[in-house]
Amino acid sequence: MAEMAKTPRFTKEEIIRIVKEQNIRFVRLQFTDIFGQCKNVAITESQLEKALANKCMFDGSSIEGFVRIEESDMYLYPDLDSFMIYPWKQEHGKVARLICDVHKTDGAPFEGDPRSILRRILAEAAKMGFTFNVGPECEFFLFQTDDEGYPTTTTIDHGSYFELGPVDRGEDARRDICLTLEDMGFEIEASHHECAPGQHEIDFKYSEALTAADNIMTFKLAVKSIAERHKLHATFMPKPLFNEAGSGMHINMSLCRDGENVFADPGDPNGLSKIAYHFIAGIMDHAKGMTAITNPIVNSYKRLVPGYEAPVYIAWSAQNRSPLVRVPAARGAGTRIELRNPDPSANPYLVLAVCLAAGLDGIKRELMPPASTDSNVFKLTDDEREAMGIENIPDNLDRAVRAMKKDSLIHRTLGSHAFMKYVAYKQKEWNQYRNVVTEWEIKNYLSRY
Repeated sequence: MAEMAKTPRFTKEEIIRIVKEQNIRFVRLQFTDIFGQCKNVAITESQLEKALANKCMFDGSSIEGFVRIEESDMYLYPDLDSFMIYPWKQEHGKVARLICDVHKTDGAPFEGDPRSILRRILAEAAKMGFTFNVGPECEFFLFQTDDEGYPTTTTIDHGSYFELGPVDRGEDARRDICLTLEDMGFEIEASHHECAPGQHEIDFKYSEALTAADNIMTFKLAVKSIAERHKLHATFMPKPLFNEAGSGMHINMSLCRDGENVFADPGDPNGLSKIAYHFIAGIMDHAKGMTAITNPIVNSYKRLVPGYEAPVYIAWSAQNRSPLVRVPAARGAGTRIELRNPDPSANPYLVLAVCLAAGLDGIKRELMPPASTDSNVFKLTDDEREAMGIENIPDNLDRAVRAMKKDSLIHRTLGSHAFMKYVAYKQKEWNQYRNVVTEWEIKNYLSRY
């Protein structure tokens, strides 16, 4: 049974009225490219009616991964529910935003729009009677800036996990970020200092997947904006510091049908339903092909190494955090599956699309995962892992892209346009990286050879 249509939070008339009454000077029409970069077209109040009528055009050929110059005209269709006034002060008055879907001149959704890709997979789930709920856990670093305001890699503290002030010198900035997010409608569940110096985590309540992806993009913007006001630089780069833990974006997922969590089964030893097991098996079956999406940049793989909590082995557990897939302790309505390898440089729309597609594939094919791995996977020997059938996810971007190209489900999920653009760009990124002569090479080889 498909999800019932929701009553819109705002009408066009209400948005126009609020903009006028609140003296909002600019409205940002926000969208995301296929690599997860937030883009926007800023309009004044005089253009708002035109934008709300889906008549705001932009040049798609200027956006990486979109279209060629011969077919560049595209339209932004604002999602009225996404209307929000930014609570932080702006130099030229109040600013609001509308998150948009990208459409072609014939009115059809653009195949390369990540939000439309996620919508399509959500519609497939709805046909099967499922709604997809997601709770992300986003980590980030706060660094000092130099005299000109550019970011450094100097942290503002040397705190560790769950540190508090005065050791946690980022506490004030993190508090302001949380309060700002609450002003924007987020329900903040927890915030704390993470393992590495200068590293932080803020968790917000789960929501339906499209809203969750929108929230991740909004979260990143708010974190960076508030950090800047504290004369700090917030980064979602996965591994900015050598020999320290990197930043992840753990994805907690559940499926509901008629308001009931279908992952829960109190009669099962693990409290999991067959649907949950099928979903886990689907994620594991496509884990290699998904990695170029969940861990999309060269730096992602500096985080995915043994010894720093980030998972590198394709296994699952209902008890420990070392495998790729974990089932947190909550059961009943809180039963969920946590995928632990994604990082915050990833495009959240594409991450959620491939996670859902892989899980649904496991359900359709009635796949079953291997036995739960309840020991620390990192402490197993290579022979022990091989005997248990535990494989690795790709260990660099090149291998991840090669695995992605072999996975037909990922191709179908993204669609040919986005898939080919994504692969070509990531292959180019890898080739640029591998041709660079690094400081490490100069230091170790220049005088020796």
